[in-house]
Amino acid sequence: MDVAKAIRKPLAVRAVANAIGKNPYPPKIPCHRVIRSDGSLGGYSGKGGIQQKRRLLRSEKVFIK
Repeated sequence: MDVAKAIRKPLAVRAVANAIGKNPYPPKIPCHRVIRSDGSLGGYSGKGGIQQKRRLLRSEKVFIK
């Protein structure tokens, strides 16, 4: 939602999610930093899936629920 707001398209939440999900360069383009509005991790299309997303966030000292 914050990404959609940042690009001044607050209703484009699904479009943003689809674009992030198709990121061909994770983690170089850091889509792993996107979390759900409820604070959960959501998915990760990069190699290693959600476990890799968790590792990347922990390596960046990000607090995870």
